[in-house]
Amino acid sequence: MKIYTKTGDKGETSLYGGARVRKDDARVETYGTFDECNAVLGLAATFAPEHDLRSTILRLQGELLELGADLATPLERGNVVPRITDEHVVRLEKDIDLYEAELAPLRNFILPGGSESGAHLHQARAVARRAERLLTTLTETIEINPAAVTYANRLSDYLFVLARYVNHRAKISEPIWERPDRT
Repeated sequence: MKIYTKTGDKGETSLYGGARVRKDDARVETYGTFDECNAVLGLAATFAPEHDLRSTILRLQGELLELGADLATPLERGNVVPRITDEHVVRLEKDIDLYEAELAPLRNFILPGGSESGAHLHQARAVARRAERLLTTLTETIEINPAAVTYANRLSDYLFVLARYVNHRAKISEPIWERPDRT
């Protein structure tokens, strides 16, 4: 099977189920931005210092593929693709709590950075937040799986904490933002 189909040569693509939409459709832009987040996670995984962290990122990448399929499939099609569920959200919350238990409490703003993996996780967080904003706008016009919306909201929190955790495990200090003296 060839990777190119030529069906998108006129600026359209298919949603799951066959409906054709423009490639700049809000739904396509939204799941495409989660795909961008997934690509940044792949980069973060290549720099992750330990196998368990790479496994964690790979699991998250799989969930983002499920999220993309969920968003690409109109709800009225039912569960013809894996849908994001409340269990996905609960797993993110449990992991956030687990990682935060090892971290010093935040007392300052931190700048994105630290280890290479940590910096890429911060980048993934920023992309996830952009994707969530697009998803929020999308919910104004079409019905979206509510668990997917909640998952998107938790995702940026998860990636923030995971970036901090990766830096902690790598024994690399987080860059602290200090307000410049304005006198």
